[in-house]
Amino acid sequence: MVATNCKPNVFTYSILVDALCKEGKVLDAQDIVERMVQLGIEPNIVTYNSLMDGYCLQGQMVKARIVFNSVTNKGLAPDIYSYNVIINGYCKAKRMDEAVELFHEMTRNGLTPDVVTYSTLISGMSQAGRLATAQELFDEIWACGLVPDLITFSVLLHGLCKHGRIHDAIRLFRVMQSTSSGFESDIFHCTILIDGLCQVGQLKVTRELFCALTVKGLYPNAYPI
Repeated sequence: MVATNCKPNVFTYSILVDALCKEGKVLDAQDIVERMVQLGIEPNIVTYNSLMDGYCLQGQMVKARIVFNSVTNKGLAPDIYSYNVIINGYCKAKRMDEAVELFHEMTRNGLTPDVVTYSTLISGMSQAGRLATAQELFDEIWACGLVPDLITFSVLLHGLCKHGRIHDAIRLFRVMQSTSSGFESDIFHCTILIDGLCQVGQLKVTRELFCALTVKGLYPNAYPI
């Protein structure tokens, strides 16, 4: 680009930073950000969000948090995506208390959590075995006027099955199937529930659910959950 007298701008560099981070080359991405500053091209919130995500993907939460905290010092304000990225990083690292702390911080700062925020926390809580909190968050989605999406249902359903809460899982599955939910379970959700039923020896119910798949126009697959 430079050779053709076409100078890269903040958007060009941000795309490069994002690509490097997705390839696991977060140190190279950090170098690009530092070079931007040296060239007088101020990184924007999109640039820093990508860099944060890069560190989170590598499990380097200390460095991700340093980038997150530095944003305000640079005259920028973290947006909903910034919080979602860092909350997801803490959830993946099983540092749920820090994830919850950021969840409350974002509301104090005037940002409204979206379905992605809630789904991320529900997934983290479910994986950590904190199912009561996961279900409270699920109920809170409705109370806030938001609507859970298929990912929200999936992560909670998987968590309930993983920890043997099969009756709660069946109840959630039925909520999905109810006309009032606005959702219809797909083969992935059925597979999660079938696996959970098998784990607790509910073979009769498993057989009934399996046989009902084709009636719903769903067909078994061979993919692991």
